[in-house]
Amino acid sequence: MIVQHLQLLPARTFLVLCVILIPVVTLGMLVFRRRRVNEVQRALRLFKLRREVLEAKFLDLAIIRGIPRGLTWVHCEWRSDVNFARDVASGLLTAFVGVEVHFEAIPGGEMEDVDAVEHFREASAVFHYQNGVWGTGGKALFNMRPAEAVERLQGQFEPVTP
Repeated sequence: MIVQHLQLLPARTFLVLCVILIPVVTLGMLVFRRRRVNEVQRALRLFKLRREVLEAKFLDLAIIRGIPRGLTWVHCEWRSDVNFARDVASGLLTAFVGVEVHFEAIPGGEMEDVDAVEHFREASAVFHYQNGVWGTGGKALFNMRPAEAVERLQGQFEPVTP
């Protein structure tokens, strides 16, 4: 339909419209891209500032979740490795943070006599940035370091470089 209307315009009017619209659209795209880059930079700075509080919140929520069953979270040793990625579907900025998780068996539970309970587990703690705030649901991706998590979930996440 637009093509039909454009065919009705004189060539001079079409040329004037193109000369005006192309720079306006290009400028709009550049402004949008710049805002998104600034938002990512601001989010990364905020993550660094709030990391200790976020780690504590993560542990609190992970304990409440009760996963894996039969074990309770004792403590986490946080690693320095962090990988950031953007959820392809929602656009949410996500941080995957390396963590070593230590568990204890719940007394009287099915895991009480399992020797492997004493061994720590490597994982990536998951954090999301939404509406200017970092948060977590206490979710851990076990047996995956942050870089591995982004790589394995490449259809769902795209890497974001700081």
